[in-house]
Amino acid sequence: MKLNAWITGAIAACLGGSALAQQPLTEVTFGTNWIAQGEHGGYYQAVADGTYEKYGLKVAIVPGGPRASNRMLMTVGKLDFYMGGSMIQAFSAVEKDIPTVVVAAHFQKEPQVLLSHPGQGLDTFPDLKKSNDILLSKDGVATFFQWMKAEYGFKDEQVKPYGFNPAPFIANKASVQQGYVTSEPLTIEKAAGFKPNVFLLADHGFSTYSTTVETRREVVEKYPDLVQRFVDASTIGWYHYLYGDNTKAKELIKRDNPEMTDELLTYSRAKMKEYGIVDSGDTTSLGIGAMTDARMKDFFDKMVKAGLFKADLDYRKAYTLRFVNKGVGLNLKQ
Repeated sequence: MKLNAWITGAIAACLGGSALAQQPLTEVTFGTNWIAQGEHGGYYQAVADGTYEKYGLKVAIVPGGPRASNRMLMTVGKLDFYMGGSMIQAFSAVEKDIPTVVVAAHFQKEPQVLLSHPGQGLDTFPDLKKSNDILLSKDGVATFFQWMKAEYGFKDEQVKPYGFNPAPFIANKASVQQGYVTSEPLTIEKAAGFKPNVFLLADHGFSTYSTTVETRREVVEKYPDLVQRFVDASTIGWYHYLYGDNTKAKELIKRDNPEMTDELLTYSRAKMKEYGIVDSGDTTSLGIGAMTDARMKDFFDKMVKAGLFKADLDYRKAYTLRFVNKGVGLNLKQ
């Protein structure tokens, strides 16, 4: 970010909207954790409809991907903000003494799901323990599957490698596959002609926040007004993306990811609303992006039980409630 531009933007914010529009915008970089998709919609919406500009910001979204290192770039000051995944990353940063902090959580539920074939005796979440072909990525095994073992009694020997190709799952009716509720069920239905059973881990106790906004602790300490404006504008972007006209945001997403389709973007928004991924629970009164100490403790305790962290880790350093829970955007929900 450019300090002079930030100071100008902060002064303009105090003068009101009309003065703000006439002042130079603060340049901000926001790195995502994957290629552009519907799950990033709120941020693209805030760019597309001018919400960031109304808050004195010129935001450049830097897409992630398999060869990107956006989290590291944020950590070393090359990016201002980063779109985190689950709170496991944030707790791990505390463990490694990395000075980053979560300032908002735009997903109340992680979209991670397990999928099974209907009518094969795998129609409830506990039924999945019957499968000896649970297709998981290495990251999945290292994170949510450790919780599944501790909480539900799943076994390591049930796991088979998942190469992000649905063909093995489609071919094996006794298998279970990981995925995102916003994409893989549609992919499988289109490829195989059936609707898989969908089990959202969040609805079975995997209580992490997701699609968080992270920054460096020094940014929070030196430029709190900038952080607040970015969090608020992003939150409003999510309300507009979910409940308003998101046509321009979808075009920006497709610009950054030409392989993205309107069908998948429409599907992902519908599923985010259906499952309460963005807007549910605490957000109904506190606003999108909400976080609470109780929820953080609940998830941390589960991760301790799963063996991912030691109980004496000061996990509270991973986040701050300073910029959320203020009801921003509640009036925009339709």
